[in-house]
Amino acid sequence: MVVISVKPIFTIGVLTLSLILAVLLLSPTSPLYKAPLFLTSPMNKLDIWSVGRKVEWRPCKWWLQGHLTALPSKSSGFIRVDCYGGLNQMRRDLCDGVGIARLLNATLVLPKFEVAAYWNESSGFADVFDVDYFIQQMNGFIKVVKELPSDISSKEPFHVDCSKRKGQFDYIESVLPSLLEHHYISITPAMSQRRDRYPQYAKASLCQACYSALRLTKSLEKKASELLEAIPKPFLSLHLRFEPDMVAYSQCEYPDLSSASMEAIEAVRGDRKPWTGEVAQIWRKRGKCPLTPNETAFILQVLSIPTNTNIYLAAGDGLMEIEGLTSVYTNVFTKSSLLSGEDFKSMHGNTKAALDYYVSIHTRFVYSNIFWKYG
Repeated sequence: MVVISVKPIFTIGVLTLSLILAVLLLSPTSPLYKAPLFLTSPMNKLDIWSVGRKVEWRPCKWWLQGHLTALPSKSSGFIRVDCYGGLNQMRRDLCDGVGIARLLNATLVLPKFEVAAYWNESSGFADVFDVDYFIQQMNGFIKVVKELPSDISSKEPFHVDCSKRKGQFDYIESVLPSLLEHHYISITPAMSQRRDRYPQYAKASLCQACYSALRLTKSLEKKASELLEAIPKPFLSLHLRFEPDMVAYSQCEYPDLSSASMEAIEAVRGDRKPWTGEVAQIWRKRGKCPLTPNETAFILQVLSIPTNTNIYLAAGDGLMEIEGLTSVYTNVFTKSSLLSGEDFKSMHGNTKAALDYYVSIHTRFVYSNIFWKYG
């Protein structure tokens, strides 16, 4: 007696029927078939500006609801936040530093922005952001001072560098002893920390600094407003970082770059040699490697962004391989193409980046080629 299992036959039958239905439905002759969108055909271009969002994002201001936790009657000491990198990295570090200072019941000194010789950069916090507005907005969240008391104003702060610490650690255990001993310290916050573990009053201070207290100086805001007005509407703001220092810092390899670009990268690489082999592949899969302008253009096309879209290029000087983008997307605008005058020519890295920051937070559409956002 031969026993035949019905289950495999049934499974094969279902799979066969599914394949037949798929072929019929996806056939161009089927009434249910919808042609794919090819950007090369003007007739099929998607009007991205008319596509509404199903859910609108609304500002979250939970930290303004209810009563603020009263500031301590006695401060643990003074903390200055030392900020490095581009403007947005420095802004992130500042906001983290505000949360840390409140966590430690400290008084915040105005932050120190890195002086970057590569970008001919000497702009400080007060050159970019409105200091009085910052102090006013932080009132009740943390005490901020412009000047130190005379007994410690002549001293350099004791530096506590948390930026290279890996894994979780406790700021109270790691930093507070130094603050109590020296009374005046500078810190470089760690990216690895979980801010959601802060007590509510420290979270509230961080959020207030990040979302409410940072406003450009009046002169910068005026120039940024002029720039925003000059950009053809509607437009996409593209935050593109592919300068030699950025590529060198990423430690990623780009074998297809021009010899001029490769030489520029090697000139600033220093001891940050590129990853190789399996490590390089893992690094790239994690999204740690900035997309080239050519790769960025490809991604925009995959996202069905029409090639005639107005694009504002939020980028620094020295951008490499830009032809990879502009050969595909021809309506690309920059600060230099829209602004003129001596006041613009005198700007450097941070003040120019502030213009990009202003434009990007005042448009509905922003895209970045790196693992950073204007958060």
